[in-house]
Amino acid sequence: MKAERIVILTGAGVSAESGVPTFRGPDGLWEGHRVEDVATPEAFAARPGVVQAFYDARRARLAEVAPNAAHDALARLDREWPGEFLLVTQNVDDLHERAGSRRLLHMHGELKSAWCLACGARSPWEGPLAGGPACPACGAKGRMRPDIVWFGEIPYHLDAIDQALAACDLFVAIGTSGLVYPAAGFVETARFAGAYCIEINLEPSDMASRFHEQRTGPAGRLVPELVEALLSARAAA
Repeated sequence: MKAERIVILTGAGVSAESGVPTFRGPDGLWEGHRVEDVATPEAFAARPGVVQAFYDARRARLAEVAPNAAHDALARLDREWPGEFLLVTQNVDDLHERAGSRRLLHMHGELKSAWCLACGARSPWEGPLAGGPACPACGAKGRMRPDIVWFGEIPYHLDAIDQALAACDLFVAIGTSGLVYPAAGFVETARFAGAYCIEINLEPSDMASRFHEQRTGPAGRLVPELVEALLSARAAA
């Protein structure tokens, strides 16, 4: 497999193998909550305490999980790949960073970041946001919200992602549902650019037919295999 410029998209399926709950369970709820109650600007405006408590709990639980073999393999690829490389994640946890990934963009925000609605600053954040702490940048109290892209909001870094997709020759989507746009459309942009497209998933996504190749199984096994093959082919070239 020849490649020079790689873009990889990861979704909830990658972090699920570390014990991070996926976005929606089989009952349609997200960790016991309706999505509309915790993942929209309207929910935050109506019940900020409920929303803050929900994300505070998720942020605290990051200490209970660790990167898995898929995270580690992608960090290795980032570290050792000499060509252009971009890892785009829909996940809001910090497992890619903890594994060592650096050429990384969080398109849906990060649990360990807070956004001040008073001054617009984004600040690294480890503790709770409930209780209205002061913004580290401007000092305003009670104006911090989770730096998470909620339904109805525009994902981050779309211009940079689109540029990378338009220039890549290999696109790999790992652990994604193929349901949430714009990420579900990334394969079309990559294909239009002439990239070879691979999907890695426990089961084919709704966009599986748009990929040249599907690899079905756990990311913790299949991603290290792919990374080893890419780096071996590069070394032999």
